[in-house]
Amino acid sequence: MNSTIKVIRPSGIFNGAQTEQFHQEISDSISIGVKDILINFKDITFMDSSGLGSLIVALRMLQNAGGNLSLCSISSEVKIVFELTDVENFQSSF
Repeated sequence: MNSTIKVIRPSGIFNGAQTEQFHQEISDSISIGVKDILINFKDITFMDSSGLGSLIVALRMLQNAGGNLSLCSISSEVKIVFELTDVENFQSSF
């Protein structure tokens, strides 16, 4: 399969409860040849450190597969997590 962009749209609170399903979706996408994944945060109301950890794991999974992870529609509530963890220019980091 040619590289395509997969859009993942989590919703609600992005935390440890969504981790397993999120990582499975990333893994399944990689296994069918997807190299670029866009996480649309439009419907995320809050993200905790577990959610941030999930993004880091997903980023590493994609990097190991030669892919990229991008984020969009990040609310101010979610952006705070990036700021509090001192991740500068977080959009360009993913």
